[in-house]
Amino acid sequence: MKRSQINAIIREATAAFERHGWFLPPNPRWDVTDFGLGDFEKTGLVCVNLAEQPEYCEKIMYVKKNQVTPTHYHASKKEDIICRWGKLAIKLEGDGDTIRLQVNGVETDIPTDKPLILTSGERITINRGVRHAFWAESDYAIVGEVSTANDDLHDNFFDDPNVGRFSDIEEDEPPIVKLVSD
Repeated sequence: MKRSQINAIIREATAAFERHGWFLPPNPRWDVTDFGLGDFEKTGLVCVNLAEQPEYCEKIMYVKKNQVTPTHYHASKKEDIICRWGKLAIKLEGDGDTIRLQVNGVETDIPTDKPLILTSGERITINRGVRHAFWAESDYAIVGEVSTANDDLHDNFFDDPNVGRFSDIEEDEPPIVKLVSD
């Protein structure tokens, strides 16, 4: 990705957060990725790390319409994904026709053949080892994540072997923020 593209995406995400009353703390840690696939609009994600502690972490994410975070799972991390604004589609994969997870705090059998759509305020708890992908169904979605400690380098296992967690960056202008990957 070009640094100019990353800077523009950060400005766009910041404007969306502010428009909906999500103000970032001082010195947040930004993560902008195309997952090494070279097409951010199709496969990409903006994450802002709000809290990073040994026991837990919190993120806010900006997801554009039909922009997929590829199918992956975590061996260690358990996470709540919360739709803070818009509509978020989450595709879960498992061995059966359904997978049992908490949706809005209630154990629910979720079909694996179609995405679960979360609207503003709704959440899903994704247990360790559950394969999932997600994207915005609305023009964009603002998404929260609260999870056990996060290890981006060693606890993201993607189905597609071509996926890389961080993007290579072409420095065509100065960065407006330092990224997690910098």
